[in-house]
Amino acid sequence: MTDAAPLTGAEGVILAAGSSFRAGAFKPALDLGGRSMILRCLEGMLETCSRVIIVGGFSFDRLTALVRTLPGVECVENPAYQQGMFTSVKAGLSRVRGEYCFLLPVDTPCVPARVYRSLAACGSQVAVPVYRGGRGHPVLLRSAIIPSILQEPDGSSLRSFIHRTGPAFVEVDAPEILYDVDTPDDYHRIVARFHDNR
Repeated sequence: MTDAAPLTGAEGVILAAGSSFRAGAFKPALDLGGRSMILRCLEGMLETCSRVIIVGGFSFDRLTALVRTLPGVECVENPAYQQGMFTSVKAGLSRVRGEYCFLLPVDTPCVPARVYRSLAACGSQVAVPVYRGGRGHPVLLRSAIIPSILQEPDGSSLRSFIHRTGPAFVEVDAPEILYDVDTPDDYHRIVARFHDNR
């Protein structure tokens, strides 16, 4: 953590509703260096955002217990989470009140604050970070386009919306944007990278 002030008008949305079936464990609670994955997700986000919305579904009570003492963090339950990730995207974006937001899946912990600041500085309606040619997370979305996303059918996806919109791609020096915990092997690789970087 640093003493840098949060970005004006910035909010965060973390998607953490899935059942974590492929990972073989409840992903938000997985340990990374003594802190849960959901807390690692929040580290960079709370440095830059005045408010963070976490969208849960599976084991919602367990999720809320992990973050209940943190100021500026709000948990929202998505009862339709089994219908696909886009329902969680819409549930989170419907709560955004700021000028723009960062959307991050819980699968991608440890994104440093400088990534959020780089995305915010680009001035685009939609921005995606890129590290050595790989596109990652979080995605920046300006509030002006959120109503269009909310009008999309639940069976759509944020990826297809972003493709149609034409995002800005922002080069960042942060391999963490590419981390993706889907399986136990993914988790063990990220634990190793996490310790190598500290």
